[in-house]
Amino acid sequence: MRLHILPTFRAWDLDEITSPRIRTWLAERLSTSGAATTIAKAYRLLKAILETAVEDELIRRNTCRIRGAGKESAPERPTATVEQVDALAEAMGPRWRLMVYIAAYGPARPEEQAGFRRLDVDLEAVGVWVRRAAPELTTGKRAEGPTKSEAGKRFIVLPPFMRKDLEGHLKWFAENEPNGLLFVGERGAPFRRSSFGRRWRRARTKVGLPENFRFYDLRHTGHTLATQSGATLKDTMVRAGQSSERAALIYQHSTLERQREVAAALDARVREERARAGIALASSGQAARRRPAAALTAQEVDCTSRSADSRSSPWSAWCMKRHPAASPERRVLQPSHAGMLR
Repeated sequence: MRLHILPTFRAWDLDEITSPRIRTWLAERLSTSGAATTIAKAYRLLKAILETAVEDELIRRNTCRIRGAGKESAPERPTATVEQVDALAEAMGPRWRLMVYIAAYGPARPEEQAGFRRLDVDLEAVGVWVRRAAPELTTGKRAEGPTKSEAGKRFIVLPPFMRKDLEGHLKWFAENEPNGLLFVGERGAPFRRSSFGRRWRRARTKVGLPENFRFYDLRHTGHTLATQSGATLKDTMVRAGQSSERAALIYQHSTLERQREVAAALDARVREERARAGIALASSGQAARRRPAAALTAQEVDCTSRSADSRSSPWSAWCMKRHPAASPERRVLQPSHAGMLR
């Protein structure tokens, strides 16, 4: 609103915001900012504002009528390997090591981690409570408040190997007060995005990750690893603190390696089911063709007896076409006949 909508539209009355002006604004924003996803969100916000004006009878119709302008087509975010996550944690240093691991294996949002306090850590259960968020304002100060949504309030169960990291961080780096902040800078103040960002960029370069790999992408990494470890969509929603399936599906990344794992698991499942049913995979084609003549239906037996007497009769021809299994020379029921005998 402040950056993209008000600078252009604050000088006009609602009925002066016409479709041509909106088209001009959209084209200008896309060309100058290059942030297509952000502009799509700004367009949706403007459209919602004008829709409210229509409902309040302040204008006759909504002039946001550009097809597809509100759709986002952001590319899939990159993810890191377990080895790269460990390397990042090492490169960030002891003070920020735990933050990297919680971002990847929690996974928690950066503003949620900024709001963590000592009492939020549960060493016995190896996890951390998300009770609040502390996003950073443009002034550099943290504004502690509620989480992004009600679903954001949750207990994050961490992998057991992180117990030692939690214990070490509480002992050496968290604020000393009973309910002090979990993550603070070297001088004991809440960490700032600018100083943390510089350290992050150096660590990213050292590890060899691309420049477009953000700290937030560790969150994508964690959920991708979780789903590959068997987490369901609901599991992902709970861990992410998401209130919608659409948001949670963002983290359902799938790699070629994972697709091979799925195919291998499917192969094992099919083989197991076939073995349980007594059908060997190598001889599945032969088993279906071994129906004894004694198992013929009454209609096939009738055809067999008649065709033996008058092979050239119309009845015999019909039988041979309808029930090839009734032929004296070939009394084997084919798998393709199953539909005709029902």
